[in-house]
Amino acid sequence: LFRTVAMMVPDYAMIAEIMLYSFGFVNARPMSIKITTTYKLCSEQLSSQFHYDYGMRAVKAVLSAAGNLKLQFPEEDEGVLILRAIVDVNLPKFLSHDVPLFNGIISDLFPGISLPEPDYEELFTNATKVCAERNLQPTKLFMEKLAQMYEMMIVRHGFMLVGEPF
Repeated sequence: LFRTVAMMVPDYAMIAEIMLYSFGFVNARPMSIKITTTYKLCSEQLSSQFHYDYGMRAVKAVLSAAGNLKLQFPEEDEGVLILRAIVDVNLPKFLSHDVPLFNGIISDLFPGISLPEPDYEELFTNATKVCAERNLQPTKLFMEKLAQMYEMMIVRHGFMLVGEPF
């Protein structure tokens, strides 16, 4: 009637390594370890929030983002691509008091790597026009959240905005 079942926790680093190799990464093993270590440290050091996810779904989102970045920038340093993917996927969902802790984690795991500033000129120009038409102020924080929302739209199939409208 009842059969015994053996289960084990999946090896996220190995799954990430294989996926990174399939995207064309040469240094997939150290990069996969950095991705999984990032989530391990985040789960230990950041505050506990209902919407924070450090499981396979989060790792898969970073891997997909890294794969897309590798397609767009095949000659870019792989550490920069992985760091950009981690930041783009995770930073928008963190609360303001967790952001400095997250920045500390990634600066420890990716020493000496600084991210180039993405070019949002066209996005910001059009957003400023729309804000002027609707009598809104395009503050620095508003534009930053707009850029984060844009990055989330590229990475995820769907997402939800939560909070006060203004």
